[in-house]
Amino acid sequence: MNETTSLEIPAIQIEKLDLSSLESIWNLPVADLLKLEAKLCLNLKWPTREDDPRELSEIPECRLWSLRADALCPWLPLILERSSGQLSRHIAMLIPHSFSKTEGIKFNDDALSLWVSHRLFLLDHWSQMHGYLIRPNLSRMVEVIGYELDQSFWPADNQ
Repeated sequence: MNETTSLEIPAIQIEKLDLSSLESIWNLPVADLLKLEAKLCLNLKWPTREDDPRELSEIPECRLWSLRADALCPWLPLILERSSGQLSRHIAMLIPHSFSKTEGIKFNDDALSLWVSHRLFLLDHWSQMHGYLIRPNLSRMVEVIGYELDQSFWPADNQ
């Protein structure tokens, strides 16, 4: 399964904080969910005027929908496609950042560091609860946003 899975999130679902588009993903067994690593594209369909310079991560309704999706699907960053910017955009929905046309997304360093640490601990614990060890997957996930994870990051008692 090398192809990406694309889910369209219409504006009405964004407005209503409706996550039903994600049901097909969150109902998967953990093994199948993990097979989707870096293969999910979320296409948020939010109408903007042609002269609106904002990125989706700067639109409050899109941010709120993404915050809710992240809260109920904390494994979402693990399965979001990475090379097209899906993961970076998702993180931008969750933490303070700035955007420039020339440099792209610039995350607040402290916020990004806290988010990365929190998410790694959460996903490591979640995967172990289900009988999986995914630390290499987690390392790949954060490498996309510029983090190289040293093995000393992980608690020694929980290998």
